[in-house]
Amino acid sequence: MSVILIINKKSEEDVHLEFLVEEFSAKECLETILPKILSPNITYKIHDFRGKSDLIKKLPDRLKGYKAWIPQDYKIIVLVDRDNEDCTKLKDKLEKIARETGFMTQSNRKNQKAFQLLNRIAIIVG
Repeated sequence: MSVILIINKKSEEDVHLEFLVEEFSAKECLETILPKILSPNITYKIHDFRGKSDLIKKLPDRLKGYKAWIPQDYKIIVLVDRDNEDCTKLKDKLEKIARETGFMTQSNRKNQKAFQLLNRIAIIVG
C-alpha cells in the first residue's frame, strides 16, 4: 500500500496526515490501525463523508481550502472504495480534481518532486 511510503515508521521527519474517507466505517478502521503503525512524530486527522458521492462532490472545495493554508509537512490522503466503479476512471476523476486545485499527487508529479496529495482506491477481494 502506497500510504506506507509516506508513513514509514522509521521516518524522523515531522509529518501530519489529513485523511479524507468516504464513510464513518473507514474512519473507525483507520483509527484502529494508524496508532499501531505510525511513529510518534506523525500526527493525523481523519475526515469522513456521507459516502463516495458526497466526498467527490465536496472534494474540489475542500482541496481549494487546503491549498490556501497547507504547510509543506502536511500530506492529504483521499481514500475511496472501488465498489462497482472502473478503477481507472475513478482514479482519473480524483487525479483531475487534484490537478484542477493545484495539487501535486504521487501519480502526476514530475521527476522526484515531493507530492502533497495521495489518491487511493480500496479494493475488497473475497
